[in-house]
Amino acid sequence: MGKVYYVSKNVGLVGLALAATALVTIVALSIAYNNEKAKNLGNHGGEVSDTSTPVPPTIPFIPKDPWDHYRLPTSLIPASYNITLWPQLEPNADGVYTFTGRSAVVFRCVRATDLIIIHCHKLNLTSIRGHHAELSGLDGAAVPDVQRTWLVVRTEFLVVQLRGSLTAGASYVLQTEFGGELADDLKGFYRSEYAENGVKKVIATSQMQVTHARKAFPCFDEPAMKAIFNVTIIHSRDTTALSNGMQIYSENTLIDNKPVRVTVFEPTKRMSTYLLAFIVTDFSYNYLNQSNLLVRIWAQRIAIEQGHGDYALNLTEPVLHFYQKYYNTSYPLSKLDQIALPDFNAGAMENWGLVTYRDTALLFDPRLSSTGNKERVSTVISHELAHMWFGNLVTLRWWNDLWLNEGFATYVEYLGVDYAEPSWNVKDHIVLYEMQRAFAVDALASSHPLSRGEEEVNTPAEIAEMFNTISYSKGSAVLRMLSAFLTERVFVVGLSSYLKAFAFSNTDDSDLWDHLQQAVDRTPGLGIPLSVKDIMSRWTLQMGFPVVTIDTRTGNINQTHFLLDPDSIVERPSQFNYIWYIPVKWMRNGVEQKQYWLLQKTVSGQEWVLANTNVSGFFRVNYDQDNWDRLIDLLSTNHQALPAINRAQIIDDAFNLARAEIISTKLALRTTKYLSKERDYIPWQSALGNLNYFILMFDRTEVFGALQAYLRKQVRPLFKHFQMLTANWTIIPANHDDQYNQINAVKMACRVEVEGCRELIKGWYRQWMENPSHNPIHPNLRSTVYCHGVALGGVEEWDFTWRMCRNATLGSEAMKLRSALACSKTPWLLNRYLEYTLDPTKVRKQDASFTIQEISNNVVGMPLVWNFVRERWKILHKVRVAGGMQPTHLPSTESAEHDAWTQLRFCFFLSLQLVKFKKDNIRVGFGSATLALEQAIEKTTANIKWVTENKVEVLQWLTEEAT
Repeated sequence: MGKVYYVSKNVGLVGLALAATALVTIVALSIAYNNEKAKNLGNHGGEVSDTSTPVPPTIPFIPKDPWDHYRLPTSLIPASYNITLWPQLEPNADGVYTFTGRSAVVFRCVRATDLIIIHCHKLNLTSIRGHHAELSGLDGAAVPDVQRTWLVVRTEFLVVQLRGSLTAGASYVLQTEFGGELADDLKGFYRSEYAENGVKKVIATSQMQVTHARKAFPCFDEPAMKAIFNVTIIHSRDTTALSNGMQIYSENTLIDNKPVRVTVFEPTKRMSTYLLAFIVTDFSYNYLNQSNLLVRIWAQRIAIEQGHGDYALNLTEPVLHFYQKYYNTSYPLSKLDQIALPDFNAGAMENWGLVTYRDTALLFDPRLSSTGNKERVSTVISHELAHMWFGNLVTLRWWNDLWLNEGFATYVEYLGVDYAEPSWNVKDHIVLYEMQRAFAVDALASSHPLSRGEEEVNTPAEIAEMFNTISYSKGSAVLRMLSAFLTERVFVVGLSSYLKAFAFSNTDDSDLWDHLQQAVDRTPGLGIPLSVKDIMSRWTLQMGFPVVTIDTRTGNINQTHFLLDPDSIVERPSQFNYIWYIPVKWMRNGVEQKQYWLLQKTVSGQEWVLANTNVSGFFRVNYDQDNWDRLIDLLSTNHQALPAINRAQIIDDAFNLARAEIISTKLALRTTKYLSKERDYIPWQSALGNLNYFILMFDRTEVFGALQAYLRKQVRPLFKHFQMLTANWTIIPANHDDQYNQINAVKMACRVEVEGCRELIKGWYRQWMENPSHNPIHPNLRSTVYCHGVALGGVEEWDFTWRMCRNATLGSEAMKLRSALACSKTPWLLNRYLEYTLDPTKVRKQDASFTIQEISNNVVGMPLVWNFVRERWKILHKVRVAGGMQPTHLPSTESAEHDAWTQLRFCFFLSLQLVKFKKDNIRVGFGSATLALEQAIEKTTANIKWVTENKVEVLQWLTEEAT
């Protein structure tokens, strides 16, 4: 699945977490808590009984019977499904959209049993001979009578109790007929809506991951329960039906005197239920048909007509070519459909042969979309296509190893884009967008290992919790490190062997280690000190990462578990005692040295030393004071002697080491003194990600004046550089990264009031307001200009921006405008905007949580969000964002209240609120928000401490350096 938390990679880097994060986390936790409570206590449509003993929410539930456990028994294995679905795209007499269906699953009994347990959730099952399902045998198998059937709400099972046992080795068919609501909840088989020429259009679409296939039809809904799916869709004649396989035939007929079309699809490959997809729509498409592979991009007709799908189509061919070569395995299907949906909770979903996207992740308008939009489209497509092999062809055995799917796809997405767009240099962006993001979360004592024990991941909420920064971003960083120390050539040889050995099957990470080890064994002289499994187990089975300290005065090198708050208590034990086997690439005085493994060599001398070159290893680096001084002097005198990616590393490591009290805050700030000479994007982005922490921590204190003056001194040369490079803002830089850094220059220059910046933005915005049909602002700069235009303006600017947002036909443009509306400094406008999130005619359900988060990121908006949530909680919960607000995926930010110390007091208040929330509801539990709660408390507590201890020192240093 594409990153659910993805809004903007640059936005995602801005902060590490403080008051606003804690605030919105309270909102998210409340939603998750109420959802979990409703799920555990409620009785959903069609679930007519629950044989589990009713248990008060204060008493832990102890499973007694097989259907009380969340995991399926292993006595039955599915082979194939025949599924027929008929979605109604017009509401019934009660105003409800529904679908009906039939399913027949063929399964084999591997161990004699008198129980059939199959997933079923929110489906109304039609009685067949007095029961919820009918059983028959294949090839003469004896069929015991059905004694009774019932549904279990808690574990989402249909249970069939037999009068006798099924025979081991025999095959059977279980048939069901059912109906369900085609709801707008973005789960299972659901409804999406949009307007075309003022006419409402309805789409039937699907999202099965993680545990939602059971909401579309009864099934064995676990990733290891692979099967072949035969899909038939009944739909209105003016629509098209899509599924994973190629259409075999489609013909018109009458059913119940209704004129319909019946579309039948070729059988799928053997695959997991979460990869199944079906869609009914009147969308149009563009296509390529090369090498017997049909590639289509589906979207609203106007988007296809205006060419918004062309970039995705043209990108798909080279990315597929790259992966077929990289994996040394052909794409195994006959077609690849990709579709842009108006309502979609994830960024994208890798359904095999029918990939679904948010429209902002697939569509690109060269006139209106920015470079960032284009890169987002390319990376999301590359991520999803990577899954066609790694995740779809070979699938994790259970969700505790989710990182194998998502970490791998996140790593190779950068390789796929680099092949298709070689001038972008995106491979280095993984350090900014994944590694630094993962560091921020994995430095907490409340983090978790990449691979958890199966016993920790059972319920749907626990599974959903695995879709987080650790699985995606840390997973990609660790695999990148593995590829680096094995060499890419050895890595892909082992990978190809693994894919061929386990095609159409399931694995865990030990299978990958075995095949990589075979590749290592066939490569003499590679020089890794231990087996791949021994090395990697320390990175996957224990949480966190090390900081490597190199003392060039003594030659000593050591490692310790890096914790952002050194006083935090690590309660999770590690069988490896938080010691890692660390591959260290390094250079001395500009010369690359041979890679070594920690403690095998010593490093000493008077020349500067830089460790973790190319930032290939997932660890931070600390040095003795002398070597820090040498590196900082080098940055000041000849910063280009260090690779740009390592300049970014030095800054990021220093600031985080300072927050962890390993080095002084002054030393960290010294790494930014050279920035007035820096012109490259990656170091600047790394610096701003850390300096924004200071800005947002001290925004309303006496420190801010000195901080603003220092930053103005550093960013002014960058602003002037781009003013010259762009001929006074009339052209766009040719270099991809320069386009990003131009955005940084304008954004930061306006924020710290570099002369001329705010006047420039106000002039552009006024021009647009005077002539709305001609927008003079380049798409690259629109997010920044829109935000500052609204912030520096009043009611007139806000209302104009709202009208432009409502009229926007391109999703990415609407997102920029929606975000900008949250930048207002006028409280009543922000309160009005908060009310809009309750009205789906103004703010779509999928966008409501994003809007609330954006308002909470605003210093003025943060307390308004808190009041809004408390006062309107019942309404907010009732019309909440479909899919909930995922706290582990929220953009991190820090924010302030109104006077110098109100900020600190408010943080302390929120910390107490979080602790109280946990205490009050600990017996009920928090579902997928459990980890987010722990992390919010830990982050907030650490930041309170940091402000208290560093305020005076920071003010003194900034005051001296700002002159």
